[in-house]
Amino acid sequence: MSDPRQKEPGFGFVEWFRKGEHQRVERAVAGMVGMGAKRVRTHLSWAEYHEPDGRDWYDWLIPTLADKLDVLPCVHYTPPSLSRTGRSSGAPVRLLDYPDFIDEVLTRYGHHFTHVELWNEPNNLLDWDWRIDRDWNLFCEMIGAAAHWTGERGWKAVLAGPCPFDAAWLDLMGERGVLAKVAAVGLHGFPGTWDSEFGSWKGWRQHYAEAREILDRYNGDAEIWITEAGYSTWRNDEIVQVAEFLDLLDLPAARHYWYGWQDIAPDVAVQEGHYFDPRHYHLGVVAAGGRTKLLGRCLAEGGVAKARAIDELARPALARPANAVTIIGGAGFIGSNLAKTYLEEGRDIVILDDLSRPGVERNLDWLKREHGDHVHPIVADVRDRRALDEALCGTEAVFHFAAQVAVTTSLDDPIQDFSVNAEGTLAVLEAARRSGRKFPLVFSSTNKVYGGLDDLAMSELADRYAPADEDIRAHGVGETRSLDFCTPYGCSKGVADQYVLDYAKSYGLPTAVLRMSCIYGPRQFGTEDQGWVAHFLIKALRGEPITIFGNGKQVRDILHVADAVAAYRTVSANIGKVSGQAFNLGGGPANAVSLKLVLEEIARLTGRKVALEHGDWRQGDQFYFVADTRKLAAALGWRAEIGWRDGMRDLTEWLRSGEGPVPTAKTVSEEAAPVLRAIA
Repeated sequence: MSDPRQKEPGFGFVEWFRKGEHQRVERAVAGMVGMGAKRVRTHLSWAEYHEPDGRDWYDWLIPTLADKLDVLPCVHYTPPSLSRTGRSSGAPVRLLDYPDFIDEVLTRYGHHFTHVELWNEPNNLLDWDWRIDRDWNLFCEMIGAAAHWTGERGWKAVLAGPCPFDAAWLDLMGERGVLAKVAAVGLHGFPGTWDSEFGSWKGWRQHYAEAREILDRYNGDAEIWITEAGYSTWRNDEIVQVAEFLDLLDLPAARHYWYGWQDIAPDVAVQEGHYFDPRHYHLGVVAAGGRTKLLGRCLAEGGVAKARAIDELARPALARPANAVTIIGGAGFIGSNLAKTYLEEGRDIVILDDLSRPGVERNLDWLKREHGDHVHPIVADVRDRRALDEALCGTEAVFHFAAQVAVTTSLDDPIQDFSVNAEGTLAVLEAARRSGRKFPLVFSSTNKVYGGLDDLAMSELADRYAPADEDIRAHGVGETRSLDFCTPYGCSKGVADQYVLDYAKSYGLPTAVLRMSCIYGPRQFGTEDQGWVAHFLIKALRGEPITIFGNGKQVRDILHVADAVAAYRTVSANIGKVSGQAFNLGGGPANAVSLKLVLEEIARLTGRKVALEHGDWRQGDQFYFVADTRKLAAALGWRAEIGWRDGMRDLTEWLRSGEGPVPTAKTVSEEAAPVLRAIA
């Protein structure tokens, strides 16, 4: 489809700001600009303007937005005192009151914008009460006068977009002379969220063509703008939001505005006291709590180009054979290393991953580059029933790594943590049960199921803590220790751990659990919250200070990922011997190191002293955890083969290779970091 009108570069966001949200506005502006947005569409409520402090609010809001972005104010909502119905959706008693208000807006704020949008979604009963204006005579008289005066004053009028799209309504606007007075017409659409489910949505291209044909009859110079388009991630399908955003940008519309910037908080009424279904609350590229979704992260880290790369990466490979191995969370650190070993044997791998953890898309890209169509990606959330059924169809074995992995995040958002870790694991188990087949399923648990170990008496030595109990000091903490869930993360993983074991008992599924200590190695994009060995090395190689929480004498048994992968494969291959059992997985006493000792080794590997900063102890942080792995060794003969110093050298070499997150020059991801922090 071609259109002679010039398509303006860039895209914009739609965001409605409520009075008093000064800090959210400032965060949003920084985030939008950081994601490459050029413009913003926001409402300028006629009703709110006349409330106490309303004028002061817009006196601050409009200039603040316009300082960094091209602003399109959408002027709507009748003051109830002026409305024929007493509601903000009612037509004003005196229709010229609206053009008069537009005149005031242009006088007061007009130097901040070039266009003004007249009303919003007039065929939506909550924005315009068409029950008392069934043929839109009142609307046309009011908007026609406002559009005429806007042009007379030297600005350009944009006609509100109908939602859902209505060609007959738009043609009526032409017959009534409204289209002749506007510079652009807005279109709205939310394919896959509302319209398409009710059969009214015919696709962007068809609706665009219908609108263009109508405009060409009445005003060939008028542009088509997509003033509101979006996709709600209420089903946790963030990759679809990426695809819908890219589909929108491919339209030849003069401008594109994506709805929206941030999810609506669940305690906020959407409109006039009404609470709607969940689809209304998950339309942003940033979650209500500040977490950046996949589309937002793509835009912040690499702009539209990265979004297109992720979309391409998510496309399925050729039809897979029936004997593939499924790795849920397979683009992550351990999952991608496990996948590599199977792929090198010529096996096919199904990877189900939502790519929510920054950097893991590089692992998926690496696997696809190395092994092509033997890699079958399904970019989906672990709670997605249809995706799970697809991932487990015909599989020979399943490994489940998908999780929310940070204690700190679980403390900030325990509901999301529980949903991903506990509900997600139950969804995997139910998918396995629905399949009617008995393939091995190995689950990645954590040493946090043993709690903070506060009851263990400790000796504080010069560089480490050591347990007073001689047996624990010699062998570590065994599986016979009582479970003692601590922190929401420990609880959610513990619940999942127990469900996996119970499904072996209750339903006969061949399942096993590995309770992991600290795994490290290549393909790990460590952060301060998870993957501490890699995080320390990344910071040191960049010459950045490392923050130590506590005194640095905490002890962990670190295990190289190659040894961890060997354990997972061994358990899966021998599931008949170990079904329904949990095993500790760590480096054991031979690889037990304190943070201080690791820092000394990092200084040796990098050839320079590590800069340190100190913070308070973090909740749930264990003074000491070393896994007693004798049960796994006795059952299957597995032992850690790679010493911790050799393993750290291997990780350092990978980080320096250019494949890891330590480039020689600053990356887009690094530049995006302040943006993502500002959002949160």
